[in-house]
Amino acid sequence: MEERIRELTLLLLYLTSWKENDLPGDMRRSWKGYPFEVLNELTDEDFIRGSIKAKSVYLTESGIKEAERLMKKYLKDIESN
Repeated sequence: MEERIRELTLLLLYLTSWKENDLPGDMRRSWKGYPFEVLNELTDEDFIRGSIKAKSVYLTESGIKEAERLMKKYLKDIESN
């Protein structure tokens, strides 16, 4: 269950993210209203970055790629309808 929570948190961060011009590469920004222990795990895996004091995080290129993979995994049934 912990793995699914981590995966779905990353997916939700990605689905609610936006692109800002001043971010390097393909990074995106998202609000971080999710459990801190899950956000810490995603930070440790370098899927997201950000300050503890900030209310938002940045999705890294590897985080975006992983979220896109998770979208296929979890949302494949939605797209076929």
